[in-house]
Amino acid sequence: MTTDYTEVTHDIRVSVRAFFLPDRSNPEEGQFFWAYRVRIENLGDHTVQLLRRTWSVTDATGRTQTIHGDGVIGQTPLIAPGESFEYTSGTPLATGSGFMRGRYHMADPATGQEFEVTIPAFSLDSPHQPGRVH
Repeated sequence: MTTDYTEVTHDIRVSVRAFFLPDRSNPEEGQFFWAYRVRIENLGDHTVQLLRRTWSVTDATGRTQTIHGDGVIGQTPLIAPGESFEYTSGTPLATGSGFMRGRYHMADPATGQEFEVTIPAFSLDSPHQPGRVH
């Protein structure tokens, strides 16, 4: 079963759904891979732009990797009021489960004011790991 994880910050709703990818994973070699789909919805009344991202990826042993980067999937989308932006990306882990969380660094292009939007924590669950981590 996949679950949508949702968080609203500064009138921006971020929803995430993760999928284990058995065809890209090799459990015998300690290689597990997930895709995740993100939907960013602008519930406010000002256009916003996603500038940067920061992710924390934690595996089942508690090892956390922090990832910073410009935009998402090579884009820094503008999201008008009532509009949304969706993308799919992925992450590998050395364990059969873990979780991710993060934040988007966004701006109001009209004023230049920057703000952060929370990406909700979400589980990375494979059939090779009993139970859920998050």
